[in-house]
Amino acid sequence: MSDPDSIKVAAFYQFAALPDYRELREPLRAFCAGLKLKGSVLLAQEGINGTLAGAPGAIDALAHELANGDMFGGRLNNLELKFSAAEAMPFGRLKVRLKKEIVTLGDEAADPTRQVGTYVDASEWNALISAPDTLLLDTRNAFEVAMGTFEGAVDPGIRSFGQFKDFAAVELDPAKHRRIAMFCTGGIRCEKASAHLLARGFAEVYHLKGGILKYLEKVPEAQSRWRGECFVFDERVALGHGLQESGLQESGLRERDKGHGRDE
Repeated sequence: MSDPDSIKVAAFYQFAALPDYRELREPLRAFCAGLKLKGSVLLAQEGINGTLAGAPGAIDALAHELANGDMFGGRLNNLELKFSAAEAMPFGRLKVRLKKEIVTLGDEAADPTRQVGTYVDASEWNALISAPDTLLLDTRNAFEVAMGTFEGAVDPGIRSFGQFKDFAAVELDPAKHRRIAMFCTGGIRCEKASAHLLARGFAEVYHLKGGILKYLEKVPEAQSRWRGECFVFDERVALGHGLQESGLQESGLRERDKGHGRDE
């Protein structure tokens, strides 16, 4: 990230009460446009979710404003924020959109601001998923799982995150599955999925803090339980250990052309 001409990418989210999210749209768009950032941000009453790219100084200014600036008034004080690099700008334009949910599940009982599963740091993840009584569950879409996943993970076989609750209703049982460990790309889907399972009576629900991207950033490849590449919803397509670009741009773009939408 020391090259001033490089592209810095920030992926961020937080579940937080934003009843004024409609009024926040234009100030946030103007702020990002002024920094010449590109990418997409979702705003909803339940929080914020986005990935933006630009010059390193501009991304740093964005991160400071979100967490400490007047725009959000300290409400994003627990922002999940990850940085990576791109060889070229991975987005074509800037979009700030209003949504009912920042990640769509369609379950009003799943409210991560009220209850959420136990966060597990990347450094402790291997020990958790190695335990024989832990059900390891990938909450991502089937085409993402096909690119890469953790050893032994269950693939729910869903085309969009909104189908996760249907999978859980049929395949998961609180009496049988006493300990569940979930993961997704950046952590946002797991937060909502864990809130959903807790509301359904599951006792022990864990999720990987910062998602696969944090794991690939922090855990050395020699110690990694990850196999394959991690799909990301921009023109880099997939990242590997150390958050290095994988060179899968063409195949990934074909997958997006088939209509697979952004879940996070």
